[in-house]
Parts: sequence; C-alpha cells; structure tokens
Amino acid sequence: MKAGIVGLPNVGKSTLFNCLSNAKAQSANFPFCTIEPNIGVVNVPDSRLEKLEELVNPERVLPATVEIVDIAGLVKGASKGEGLGNQFLGNIRETDAILHVLRCFDNDNIVHVDGSVNPIRDKETIDMELQLKDLETVEKKLDKVKRAAKTGNKEAQKEEAALIKVKEGLEAGISVRAIEFSDDEKKEYVKPLQFITDKPVMYVCNVDEEAATTGNDYVETVKKAVANENAEVIFLAVGTEADITELETYEERQMFLEDLGLSEPGSAKLIRGAYKLLDLETYFTAGVKEVRAWTIPVGATAPQAAGVIHTDFEKGFIRAEVISYNDYIEYGSEAKVKEAGKMRVEGKDYIVKDGDVMHFRFNV
Repeated sequence: MKAGIVGLPNVGKSTLFNCLSNAKAQSANFPFCTIEPNIGVVNVPDSRLEKLEELVNPERVLPATVEIVDIAGLVKGASKGEGLGNQFLGNIRETDAILHVLRCFDNDNIVHVDGSVNPIRDKETIDMELQLKDLETVEKKLDKVKRAAKTGNKEAQKEEAALIKVKEGLEAGISVRAIEFSDDEKKEYVKPLQFITDKPVMYVCNVDEEAATTGNDYVETVKKAVANENAEVIFLAVGTEADITELETYEERQMFLEDLGLSEPGSAKLIRGAYKLLDLETYFTAGVKEVRAWTIPVGATAPQAAGVIHTDFEKGFIRAEVISYNDYIEYGSEAKVKEAGKMRVEGKDYIVKDGDVMHFRFNV
C-alpha cells in the first residue's frame, strides 16, 4: 500500500520525502527535480511498541512500515502532457492515497511556479489536472457502456447512470471522492475504474518555523476550502523537519522540538495519518526473539492477519490466541494475562482489532 506525495513544483515535496524516509532525494529550487518517483519505506511511529519492548525485553523490535512515493511536481496542462504530465499522472494512479503538499509560507528566495503564494489556487490547479485525467477515463468507458445500454441491457443501463454521475461531477469541478453514490454503484462501477480523484487525500500545509505549532492564516483558508471534502488537513514546517532529521542524536532532536514547543516531529503525525488514510491498522506479536508490529487492512480476519506473517499460517490456520493491548500492559506479561483469564481463543471469523497481541496456531 503506497501513499503518493503530490503538489506543484517547489512546495516542499522532496524535502518532505527526505524527512520521512531519510532517502535524501535530490531537492532543488527548480521544477522537475524529481523525475523518477522516489520510493521510501517509512517506519510508522507507535508508542505501543515501546511499551511492549519494556515488558518483553526482546532481542529486536520491528515497527510497521508504509510506502511513500515522491512524485514530481505537476503543472497546469499536465493532463494534456505538459511538463512531464502523463508520466506523473501514471505514477499517481499507482498509489492508494494522496498526500497533497500545499505551500503555506512566504519566502521571496524560493520561486513559486505561478509567481505568488496562494494555496487554494495551487490546490485547484492540481485538482483540475487530476479531474481532467479522470474525465478522460470516464468518457472512454461511457462510450462503450452507452452502446450496450441502448440494446436494453439492464446492467449496462445501471452502469451508464453511475458513470454519467461521475462525468457531470467532474465537469462541475467536483472530485470523484466527493460525489454521492449508492454502495452498489461505488463497488460495481466506480471503484474498478480507479479514478485518481477517488483516492483518499490528506492536505499537508507546509508552513514556516514560526507557524510550526499553531499554523497560520493560509492553513485556516485551506481548512475552510476542503471542509466538505472529507479530507484531513495537517500542517508542518517541512524545512524545520529537515533540520531535525539532520541532528545526530535523539536527545538533540528532542531539545530542538522542545524549543519549538512540539512534543514530536510533525512527520510522525503525517506518517500515522498516511497509515490511517490507507485504511491500515496494526496488530502485534510479542516474544523474546522479537516484538513486531504487523500491518493489516482494517476489517481483516484472523486467518488473513496470520497470512501477513506467512501464507502457510493462513492456509493451515487453526486458531488465534488473542490478548488486547490494554490487558497486556495492565497485567505486564503473557503469563499473568493467562492467569487472569484474559487471553481469548478466536477462530476463523474473528475480526482483528487494532493493537491486538496475537499468537497463531496452524497446521500445514
């Protein structure tokens, strides 16, 4: 599951990517610096892992991860191939969620591709390019479906009605994610077409250091503009975050954060937000060899969760021994949880809850 960072050139995308992944993607004060999308596998910050580590004292600890893709800056006309448009749009299509970076700071030394700072205009520029690409997709599909609908094919007629909704919405400048569909329409006709503007989105407002703890007027404007989009808005000072990641020790980083009035780097908040945006959650395994966070889609069953460790675990699944995270912390060890009768045995239909500590029994 991948989240893609998008935005106009020079809004701070590559600098943000570097903060998140420490991959040091090239970052320069001109457009199209990132030609091939850089991919970083990023650890998901989770304080629960630290607590389990204290209790279990394992040989190693492995956090959950999420893939972040740095996609080059889009420009007006990208949907028609302007700049490196087609390639970028293809890269976005391959991601599962979008982190849309907006420039929300003034700095005369950093050029803006449109000459002035205006995050709403920037957002609309990118939205329009993505919507135009989706419009192309729906129009092609509609041509085929209409022919079948004319023959009286009931299924084709239902699909045509749903696609007309998409087309009319896009023509009115509404992204697919903000158009209302029935559950059936969404599942049968909208999801299979993988519209770019149907992907969940988080707006990342890049502010200056002074606004790192409180945000600024630009951020408030963005929040108002996207209020009915069902999207998350966060703000962070990307340049400052980059400075923090350059510091050698944890203690130095903590001192820097305290000076700014922050309890943790904004990038940690963003990574957790991206993880949620991708509809992912975590379960844990905890033993003396390792304490590990495993990533599963929300709603995964116990056998599906076991399959993340190894496909044999899913094929030969017998049962799962489950301890809720809170019980593990309260009683302090697996043995004490068992003594208190708080370990549960769950079968194939069990829906795993975020934070479950699990042990699988299987037979292959």
